[in-house]
Amino acid sequence: MRAVPRVPPFDRPATYDDLVALPDNMVAEIVGGELHASPRPAPRHAMAEGAIGALIAPPFHFGRGGPGGWWILPEPELHLGADVLVPDYAGWRRTRMPSVPATAYFPLAPDWVCEIISPSTAALDRARKVAIYARERIGHAWLVDPIARSRSCASRPEGGSSSRPTRATSGCAPSPSRRSKSRSRTSGSTDSGAAGPEAPGSYRVE
Repeated sequence: MRAVPRVPPFDRPATYDDLVALPDNMVAEIVGGELHASPRPAPRHAMAEGAIGALIAPPFHFGRGGPGGWWILPEPELHLGADVLVPDYAGWRRTRMPSVPATAYFPLAPDWVCEIISPSTAALDRARKVAIYARERIGHAWLVDPIARSRSCASRPEGGSSSRPTRATSGCAPSPSRRSKSRSRTSGSTDSGAAGPEAPGSYRVE
């Protein structure tokens, strides 16, 4: 499995100036002080991204056939402390972010993120980026693998300090604050809907 290429600088922590100096056709992120860059996604990745948007945006962003009350945005640039991440999708409850910022980036951590895994990004997405999402208290994270045709979900528990590894579940989509239960085709496990507060750095499996 190929890793997302790390690019200079190698002798110091990367800065935002280093990131913006990269070509526009690269997806660039700063993870733990390291600058990583990859080309635009392959067609299978793009098809998965389009399908997810078509399923999630109508009920949650627009309120058609669902609760509404969310901003669902593709490829937002998240400034999370010293880290700069670009998930394939992120969602914010509008009660937390009433309007979209005028800046080119988002300083407020989202409530839901979705990463579409490719062979070159899997290691970075599954380990280091998920750890940052947990640190920032992001309630739910999806990891979608269009090659394996699978989806893994991580959700923050309500209370406790669980740090169990993630597995596939179906309930960690953006959701209103009410609790619901659903069953995953890929794992047979259940998830309990929106997660409550929990210590940074931990997700749980339902």
